[in-house]
Amino acid sequence: MQLTAKLIQLLPLQTGTGKNGEWKKQDIIVETDSQYPKKICISIWGDKINLEQLQIGNIFNIDFDIESREYNGKWYTDVKAWKLGLSGTKSDSSLGLNASEAEEVVYVPDVQDEESPF
Repeated sequence: MQLTAKLIQLLPLQTGTGKNGEWKKQDIIVETDSQYPKKICISIWGDKINLEQLQIGNIFNIDFDIESREYNGKWYTDVKAWKLGLSGTKSDSSLGLNASEAEEVVYVPDVQDEESPF
């Protein structure tokens, strides 16, 4: 699936060590541009998290997967980005990029948090 949305909040970077080694996870909050804007929390995993690119106001094209899991009778849904690219615009036109300057970063989740019930 894919969406275009503006980054409105960057949650704290999470790190840890699991059975497969060290891991990093960055959760971001984005908002869609539609008649009824939606806020979505998206997780980005791996060593390719680009904090310089993740600036409030940047507009991204986000390719993602959605997965739900059951734990103790409750269902939890994760939205995981596997590809993130600047859309070529920003909410502040003085900081804007044109389409030829857009960057693309690929994120591949490879480990799970041992403290997570999943």
